[in-house]
Parts: sequence; C-alpha cells; structure tokens
Amino acid sequence: MNKGIVIKSTGSWFSVKNDDNQIFECRIRGKIRLDDLKSTNPVAVGDVVEFSLAEDNVGLISKIYERKNYIIRKSSNLSKQHHIVASNIDQAFLVITLAFPETSTLFIDRFLISAEAYRIPTIIVINKVDLYKSEKLSELVNQIKSIYNPIGYKCIETSVVENVNIDLLRELMCDKVSVFSGNSGVGKSSLINKIDSKLNIRVGEISDSHHKGKHTTTFAEMHHVSSGGYIIDTPGIKGFGLIDMKKEEMYHFFPEIFNYSAQCKYNNCTHVHEPNCAVIQHVKDGDISLSRYENYLNLILSDEEKHR
Repeated sequence: MNKGIVIKSTGSWFSVKNDDNQIFECRIRGKIRLDDLKSTNPVAVGDVVEFSLAEDNVGLISKIYERKNYIIRKSSNLSKQHHIVASNIDQAFLVITLAFPETSTLFIDRFLISAEAYRIPTIIVINKVDLYKSEKLSELVNQIKSIYNPIGYKCIETSVVENVNIDLLRELMCDKVSVFSGNSGVGKSSLINKIDSKLNIRVGEISDSHHKGKHTTTFAEMHHVSSGGYIIDTPGIKGFGLIDMKKEEMYHFFPEIFNYSAQCKYNNCTHVHEPNCAVIQHVKDGDISLSRYENYLNLILSDEEKHR
C-alpha cells in the first residue's frame, strides 16, 4: 500500500504525490465515507491518502487519513451539501482588493469566521496597492488595517507591479501549507506567479464593464514553492458557506466579540438587543469595529432567514 498527499483534484481524478516526489493519477475505490459530512467531494486537495496501484499504474484510493482542518464552500445556493476546497492547511492568505474589483468587509468577515471555526490562521493580503494612490483609496487601506490588525489579523499590502512585500510573503509561507483565496479578479494567480515564476499559473482578465474578475482557476491545486512550502490555489468564489454554524455560536468566531461577551449580564446573550450587553456597549465605546458588528448582525439575520 502506498501513501501520499493529494495535490490536484479534477472531480473524478486525483493527482497524488508520494514521499519520493512521484506523482500518480488516482481514482477512488468504492465509496469512501467521511463521518457524516454531506460533501460533494470525498477527497480534497491536501488530503493524506492510502492508495494501491493497478496493472495500468492507475492508483486506487482506499483510505483518507483524519484531517486536521479544512475549508468548505456551499456546492450551490440551493444545496445543503458543501464542497471541501482544501484540507490540512497551516494558514490562509485572504487576498482582497479595494477597487477593480472591490472586496466587501462582509465577504472578508464570512471568510474569517469560517477560518476561525476550523482553526486556520488567516493573513489578509491587500493586493494591487499600486492602484490606490488617491487619498480616498489610501484611506480605505488604513481603514481595513485599523479594523483587522488590532483583533489579531496581520494585514499586508502587496503589489505585483511594484514588487511590494513579495519577499515577505515568501518568508511567511516557508515550510508551510498555505491556501490562497479571495474573490475572482483580486490577483491571486498573479501573486502566486510572482512568488514563484516557475509555477506559471494562468492569469485572468478583469471585465471592463463590471470591474469583476473572470474565473480562471476551476479547481484547487497544490504547488510546491521553490523557496519552501506549498501553495494551494483555490477557485475564485463569491462566499464561503457557514455550514452547520448555529447563530447562537456565531459570536465565538469573532475574537473581539467573544472576548467582551464574558462581561455580558446573561450567559445566553445574543449581543443583539439584550439589556446590559457588554458587546453592544463596547461597540458604542469604539472598542469593537462598527463594521464588524454590523456584519455579525447581518450574518445572524441571514441565518434566521434560512431557518424559517
């Protein structure tokens, strides 16, 4: 029996790399059940698997080792199933842009609480800073940093055009498995190519009419980086699904809200309307970002709508 790590998935075929850096094309042997996960894909990039080789040298995956974490998204708006984007991740880089296209703070917070839920440390990469020369956009950069730096999320400004902080990204990624994610068009592929030009990942274009990115990455793939470590490039997606996350637990994944919640009068405080809610008071005092709190309320209300 052979053991390896899944470095590419195209749905029915999986590329698996063993310890000797040999790559085998594999299929799944029979049905592999993973707990009770309602997933559209039983095997994901980053999975450590066991496989046997058939006479035609095609691998048959028979076992998936326990995952330490994973990132998921809904398989479709109507489906209750989800799709595992990648697993066994050391850290995530959430690539955002403040224009061309604009990334909303709601998208950022949806990603961050999903990452918090699966204990994946996240670094926010503010990309294309060469385009933010205007006073308005420069102020937006500072605003994002003032929201997320104080609550423990490192924010890094980057530019492929001006080579800003590319060396810092390489340093942070060394000897780690990192996932790059974000909306389509934010420049993930260009950043990855700048980090390691040998990877030569296809770069998309930005729609002139809507300033939104076109999807270029259609499946997750793990790439070895020359300077050390691995990058998992993921499809551009509009939002990560908060699968099976109860609204009563939502505040646990906002670190600043969770910290102040211990001061609330009631143990079951939802931090929405209760009297003597410490969280609401700290929002009024400016200790909790109004943007983050409003996104928290937005996520709770959208969760209530789904369960009506």
